[in-house]
Order: sequence, then structure tokens, then C-alpha cells
Amino acid sequence: MKVGIIGSGAWGTALAIVSARGGADVVLWSYDGEHKTFEGVSIPENIKTTSDMEHLKDCTAWLLVTPAAYFRETVKKAANFYNNQPIIICTKGAENSSGNFMSEIICKELPNAVDFAVLSGPQFAAEVARGVPTGSTLAGTPTALKIGHKILNKLYLQDSDDVIGAEICGVGKNAVALICGYCSIASGGENERAMIFTRAWNEIMNIGIATGAKMVTFLDLCGIGDLFLSATSATSRNFAGGMAIARGEKPEGTVEGIFALHGLIQRADNLNIDVPVLKEMQKKLNI
Repeated sequence: MKVGIIGSGAWGTALAIVSARGGADVVLWSYDGEHKTFEGVSIPENIKTTSDMEHLKDCTAWLLVTPAAYFRETVKKAANFYNNQPIIICTKGAENSSGNFMSEIICKELPNAVDFAVLSGPQFAAEVARGVPTGSTLAGTPTALKIGHKILNKLYLQDSDDVIGAEICGVGKNAVALICGYCSIASGGENERAMIFTRAWNEIMNIGIATGAKMVTFLDLCGIGDLFLSATSATSRNFAGGMAIARGEKPEGTVEGIFALHGLIQRADNLNIDVPVLKEMQKKLNI
């Protein structure tokens, strides 16, 4: 099996390593033809890195792992080389300008993509690359789920048909992790942190249910599992980003939680859902 992975940041490279270890031949695309590295982890020989999207054309399936801020732009470029392959969306986030989730962008920019799934769960890229046991929710069509299991056979995958639910969990945990990182520095104490954490997640669940998500999804790996990982650890880029903002520093790298918070508030306004905690935290974060 030949797998195309679009996006070679830490998460894209980790998924390339996992896919290659599982037996797939991997084409890893990035705009500059480079990839991330992990200390003590060698890159398998069956990974080919490229900056030419032409090499994605004959792949059996695509994994989309480009950051949310560049997702639509990248998908538009890839559309010329799309050949009706099943797609697994591995990006967690919402588009800042529209509030759209990644599956909604796929439906707009790749209307022929009828088989796709969302991969979302408690996943730190470095641990995945090292082979640490990792579980994720895979939500999508039966065809996409089947091929996802073949490609990512080194991960524990929990099947679901709730695509929007898996996405809202991924978007929401980014925002909550950012908020929790900020509150770990700026709040008055642990009582306040717990209150803000709970109320913020409740608001995200309200947005999700109004969007069509299933309540049970928030209890799955993509929900409480990912929330626990990201909102309690400084290893999380979003948690660390919130801490940096609280200290008056500039966050390092791409902090998806910033875009997620904007997108969630925009979606809540469109649905006439009250989200006072998210809006208040947006003001405090000054983003």
C-alpha cells in the first residue's frame, strides 16, 4: 500500500513513521520537502519525502496533517492531484476566517471525496514516533475506517461514525488546553482553574450537540482522553502557549488553540449559543 501524507510537521512525520512501520510505502509531502526529526528515532527507508504533489497522485489513501491555518490553501493545491482516494483528516482545528472544521473544508474543496474519516485522540507526536502505546478515535465512513485500520495498524483505533463530534472535540480541547495553560499562571487558585475548565468544556459540548455531535463522543478517546492529555500537561503546545501568554511572552510555534477559540465563538454566535466563559477568556488572553 502506498500512502500519501500531506504535511510533515511533528504530527505528520510521526504518522509517516507509524504508517511505514505498519508496512506501507509512504510519500511524505511538505512545501519544502523537509520533515521533522525525533531524538533517538530513525526514519524508515520506506518513507519518501517530497515537495512535488504529483507524487501523491497514485497513492491508495491520503492523510491530511497540515495545520488548520493552511488547510484550505493546501487542499486547493492538492485538488489537482486527487484521484478519489479515501482521506483521513489528522488536523485538529477550525479555520480562523470562517470557523469551518476541516471536514467542511474537504466537502467544499474536494466535493468528490465521499470516503473520509477524522483521526483524533490523545496523541503527542514524539511518543507516537517512539512507539509508545497510543489510542485514537477514527470517525468516518466504513471504507475510510477500513483503510485507516490498515494504514495505522500500530495504533489502537476506536471506530465512530460521528465525524463532527470527533472534530468538535479536537477543536475544543485545543481551546481548553490554551485556557488551562493561561489559568495555570493567571488564576487565583486551583478552585478557579477547575471551575473555568469545567464551564469552558460544557460550552464546547453545547456547541457540539447543537452542531449534531453525539454526547457519547465527548466521553471517547477524542473527547475526555484528548482533553485530559492536552489540558493538564505543559508538553501540550496549546497549554504551553497559554502559559506563555499569561507571562506576557510570545508562544512558540503554531498554537492551534488560538484559532480554535476564535472559530468556536464564531460558530456559537451563528447558532445563538451563549458562551460567556469562552468569550471572557478570549478577552483575557488578548487574542
